[in-house]
Amino acid sequence: MSQQQSLFSFYSRGGAAAKPKANSHRSDFSVVKHEQREVAGCREGYHLEQGRKKLDSASQGQSLSTQNVLQSIEERFVRREKAVKPIGIVTTESRETSLDPTGNKRIRETEEKLVCPVPSIAQNQNLQKRRKLLEALGADDGVETTGAWAEARAKFEWMTPSKIRDAEKRRPCHPAYDERTLHIPHDVFHKFSASQKQYWTTKCKYMDTLLFFKVGKFYELYELDAEVGHKELDWKLTVSGVGKCRQVGCPESGIDDAIQKLVSRGYKVGRMEQIETAEQARAKRGDKAMVQRELVQIITPSTVMDGNIKPEAVHLLALKEEVREATNPIPGKADKLVIAIGFAFVDAAAGRFYVGSLSDDTSLINLKTLLTQVAPQEVLYESGGISKESLRALRRLSAPGLLPVTLTPLQPSLEFMEAGDAIRMLRSNRYFTDSSDNNWHTEGDDSWPTALKLSADIPLATSALGALVSHLTRMKCDGELLPNGFLCPYEVFKGSLRLDGQTVSNLELLENRDDGGKAGTLFNYLDSCVTGFGKRLLRRWICHPLRNIGDIHYRLDAVDELNSWPEMTCSLRAGLRKLPDLERLIARIRNLSFSPLAGIPTAAKKVHQRKLKAFCSTVLGVRAAGELLLLINNLRSDGNIELKSKFLQAAAALPYPKPVEACLKELELGIDASCKTCRLSKSQEGNYVDDDEQEDEWEARRLSQLIDMFNEHTSFWVKLVDTLGQLDVLISFASTISAANGPTCRPQLVPSPCLPKGGSVLHIEGLWHPYASGGQDGAFVPNDIELGPVNASRIAPHAMLLTGPNMGGKSTLLRATCLAVIMAQLGCYVPGEACKLSPVDTIFTRLGASDRIMAGESTFMVECNEAASVLHHATSDSLVILDELGRGTSTFDGYAIAYAVFHRLVNSLDCRLIFATHYHSLTEEFATNRDVSLRHMACSFQSRSSGKGGQNSSEKSDCDLDKELVFLYKLTEGASPKSFGLQVALRAGIPGSVVKAAHTAANAMQESLPETFVSGENSSGCRSNQRQLLQTILQSVNHKIGVEACREKNISYDLLRSAWQSLQCKAGSVESSVHSGAATAIRNTQTANR
Repeated sequence: MSQQQSLFSFYSRGGAAAKPKANSHRSDFSVVKHEQREVAGCREGYHLEQGRKKLDSASQGQSLSTQNVLQSIEERFVRREKAVKPIGIVTTESRETSLDPTGNKRIRETEEKLVCPVPSIAQNQNLQKRRKLLEALGADDGVETTGAWAEARAKFEWMTPSKIRDAEKRRPCHPAYDERTLHIPHDVFHKFSASQKQYWTTKCKYMDTLLFFKVGKFYELYELDAEVGHKELDWKLTVSGVGKCRQVGCPESGIDDAIQKLVSRGYKVGRMEQIETAEQARAKRGDKAMVQRELVQIITPSTVMDGNIKPEAVHLLALKEEVREATNPIPGKADKLVIAIGFAFVDAAAGRFYVGSLSDDTSLINLKTLLTQVAPQEVLYESGGISKESLRALRRLSAPGLLPVTLTPLQPSLEFMEAGDAIRMLRSNRYFTDSSDNNWHTEGDDSWPTALKLSADIPLATSALGALVSHLTRMKCDGELLPNGFLCPYEVFKGSLRLDGQTVSNLELLENRDDGGKAGTLFNYLDSCVTGFGKRLLRRWICHPLRNIGDIHYRLDAVDELNSWPEMTCSLRAGLRKLPDLERLIARIRNLSFSPLAGIPTAAKKVHQRKLKAFCSTVLGVRAAGELLLLINNLRSDGNIELKSKFLQAAAALPYPKPVEACLKELELGIDASCKTCRLSKSQEGNYVDDDEQEDEWEARRLSQLIDMFNEHTSFWVKLVDTLGQLDVLISFASTISAANGPTCRPQLVPSPCLPKGGSVLHIEGLWHPYASGGQDGAFVPNDIELGPVNASRIAPHAMLLTGPNMGGKSTLLRATCLAVIMAQLGCYVPGEACKLSPVDTIFTRLGASDRIMAGESTFMVECNEAASVLHHATSDSLVILDELGRGTSTFDGYAIAYAVFHRLVNSLDCRLIFATHYHSLTEEFATNRDVSLRHMACSFQSRSSGKGGQNSSEKSDCDLDKELVFLYKLTEGASPKSFGLQVALRAGIPGSVVKAAHTAANAMQESLPETFVSGENSSGCRSNQRQLLQTILQSVNHKIGVEACREKNISYDLLRSAWQSLQCKAGSVESSVHSGAATAIRNTQTANR
């Protein structure tokens, strides 16, 4: 439930345990539920005026007497006690007269059966506590409530669902209703006390934020916020504080811990601090002056910069969308629209801003890929400015960890500015002033920073950046983040191996599909990084594998070098393990001078100590980092190691400029190694305490000098951390070689033009899945993959048609092939004995059966969407993995789709393709196609009694049910005769009688299928006499015009077979160009016959 909905609930019932009014026959709780339903209906725009009348009528309903409420609560409590056995049943009959929501009288007769157990001593004590609580809330039964809770409720009647409005006086049913704001009626605000006005003036603008209000030495939460504090932190709820309202609170010493707990549970938390002391207030404005307070800080789950932060990056993302007509639509594609999206996101802890744009279609593949790569904790979008499809994609988004993704709509123009307004705002505030490409001081087109110039759609990207800055300003983060933030360009694919969001999910590269954790993922397999910035870099690398062969070898050379010198590698890893998270610390040091709490008298000392500790850790950390690189250089200069890797050579030679070295020495003289005090440095003048300067003031001044000195060399510190991050990841890659459960090899990369006929190749010997067992004893089973030409004398087909039994290992083989390609292009060793490939530009996957019910997409619809993406975007350099395409619909339609898609990919795109299927008729369709190899996952049978091995599945296809199916997980030449579904069903525990009945039905269908064409599992697709006819036609054509001429005209048995099939069945297709394939085949056949 959102905070606003909780607000409705509370103010409808006068508090969590408010005492209801007397002399009533209608429960407040039913009124609340009714009002909530009506408000939800208003929000959807249904019956707006009628809903408002019902709400007003419901708000006037009476409530039950106190005694009735007590009895009801007691009965419900007793019913929930499961451990007590019932001893009797009491039947009660009642005749109740009440008003329905429209004001009409209604009579309801009820008959209630109540189980009456004997309560235990502990249960009696709980019941007594509930009685005392309710009795303390107001007057006795039969007298109108006059207690403190009722008084609090009466004060905030204007916040009930029937009367609440946002700052623009819009009701919740209005499309532009802003639940972050609240309208306070003038007559109500006029009656507030001075402290109430101070609080509510700020709170009405931040209804989505828990607001801590500083009162003396305490921090307090009021009203709805108090309810959250009571629920989440178990704080005692009282009626007092600002205006005698509900409140909870904590002393100064506990505020940091409380904020951290609330933020970790997904809440936004703000602090209204006293910006002056009581003495200062009296001195300025008289004895009765009230202390001034201001909202100085808001911490959210997406903008955490300090404290106990996990190593994973946390991002806040802003999206700006615009739908346009496609200027160059893809031929044959029905969709003529282009969705242009500008985006900007920030990693607050690292102080890095990213900006870019993308172009998408209505499938939103690129947007989903961006969301997968960034994994935002909160998404900002323009209210009313985003399509339903995009909003649906955002709502299906899941953030890493336990917290849900927060979707925040921003108001158009005001918060989501146009590009021109955004650029003027950025220039006037001189944000990102330390970016090396910043040009805010100039006017015109040259004023755009490089990060924005590299964007394909500058206006949309700038608008998204402006919205991001506007939101950070509202969240009071602008002072810390924006003046020194780094603005970087971001491309979703940026010339790398393209892995769309669906592929990342299908292959479980970052998160598994069971619980969203890291177990069983490529990230988990490769991750032995010992630094936080190394782990974050590894994740970015997995999202963007390389394509340039030179860049891949650059990493592989370093992995080889590190693997060859284990002693050096162990020393480097031990040093890296001792380093703090320098990436975040350096960003923190850059922002320390802009802390919003630095000017608060009561918090200044605490902020100073935090700054000092962070600064000392950073200085000592960068010194230790420099010594690590010096270690590599010393080993090389001593002649112990001859470095061949260009990366290690560059790391060892990373120069410490003289100003940087002098700065480090000065910093080390200025701090104490214990990080508790700032030692007085006598190396320069002006570092002594003045006569009229306090020790604390001098210490703060000296620390600021040291921080400024450190920040002068930020570019070098950033380069140093980036080098160490790469070193950490490459050491992690090297460690996978020794930790692997099987053989690994360095991949051999060859460009496609160097291969015969310019084809693409993928050959892997002894391939095994890096983190999935295969054999019966859990050991891996190696297999060979051959796709594409190796040399002029050895040309393998570029497509594989894979069959085999259910659970036989087909999907594992497909995933292992993709993982091997990704690991090779990451610069990592591949699980196998030998690997040769030409770089892949895109990996397309269609794996597993799934649906998206909430999006209105069935399993077959999901299959077709993914197949359409392959047909539209695959190239000859792509790797396409399709697993059981067509399973989500009928046998006829599924086979037709599978045949048409496979035919198109084989004959038109020439991509590397593995197509796993249970449509065994396809194997005969493409048996003579020289571009297709037939393979199957082998299995055998053994006697259930003896347990000894038996025949191989390729030798005996019609096995008996009394023999047990054994999976061998071995890729074997030829096609599998069956899927052995009955044997698998028997292994799964389906009763034998049911399986035998299925076997009988299967035999009966086999006898009837040859009479008609059915593309089923046990039908070849046509009768033997029809196959002979097609073979005769093909031989005749070859004899008349020659074999070479037939090849040039693409005349083959497969073409003749497809023409015959097009005349026999009505095959569907996922895109229009495939629809025309059958007609083309018929025309070619007619020409051949002539």
